[in-house]
Amino acid sequence: MRIGIDLGGTKTEAIALSSGGSELIRRRVPTRRSTYEEVVKTVAGLVEAVEADLGRSGLVGVGTPGAISPASGLIKNANLTLLNGRALDRDLAAELDREVRLANDANCLALSEATDGAGAGHSTVFAVILGTGVGGGITVDRSIVTGPNAIGGEWGHNPLPWPAAEEEGGPACYCGRRGCIETYLSGPGLADDYARVTGGSLDPPAIVDAAQRGEPAAQATLARYVDRLARSLATVINLLDPHVIVLAGGMSQIPGLADLVSGRWEPYVFSDRVETSLVPAAHGDSSGVRGAAWLWD
Repeated sequence: MRIGIDLGGTKTEAIALSSGGSELIRRRVPTRRSTYEEVVKTVAGLVEAVEADLGRSGLVGVGTPGAISPASGLIKNANLTLLNGRALDRDLAAELDREVRLANDANCLALSEATDGAGAGHSTVFAVILGTGVGGGITVDRSIVTGPNAIGGEWGHNPLPWPAAEEEGGPACYCGRRGCIETYLSGPGLADDYARVTGGSLDPPAIVDAAQRGEPAAQATLARYVDRLARSLATVINLLDPHVIVLAGGMSQIPGLADLVSGRWEPYVFSDRVETSLVPAAHGDSSGVRGAAWLWD
């Protein structure tokens, strides 16, 4: 039995999969995050609860919002910042008295979709999280491409490509730079773009709703979003040439987003024809936690 954990800033989810990938049980609890120790206890407690319910122990994989630094062996780049600089894999292993495998949450998404999701049967899969942040993960032949710096797939902290005059410089990013893809394509990025142009304040679902009702400013905001996503994914295709790009996260729920973007990226791709498929995640919000379980495949 494989147990996957999706460790997030607000909730932590667990799933248990059979050897064939069937879901046996699922649990979700709020992430207790006052201290690092509370986060460790949240994850360990969820594993123990799942095992108690099923009456057996399992192999444990954890998807995290950061990555293990090859230099230090500690977590880096986590937006759940109290994880940074901590030996989360070793601390969880000590708490659970067994080996625990960790991977970035976007890498878990990619692994899930490459194993039995929208990318199954394809050699190279690039998975995209469009949510509070912008993440990405790569698998080749169902193996995660982590890289020597543990930043494989981190396209969100590259600059927006082919910027228009009004995009030069770009918004400030928490990473310390300006104009990162994440500042445009995350949920907060969409809301900020609408506010910059209109002076109004709407969250992403309200912007999408207004656009569907024909509100011109909201429609223009979504049109800019689609074009920026097309440009950004074109650079991924130019560099990686994946067979499939999988979209996940809250922003991926924009109606028709995959078709709109794939209809616009061809001029930016260095090819006479674009064969890469752009598709929604087959397992939706469950894909990351499933991928954490598949870390033991």
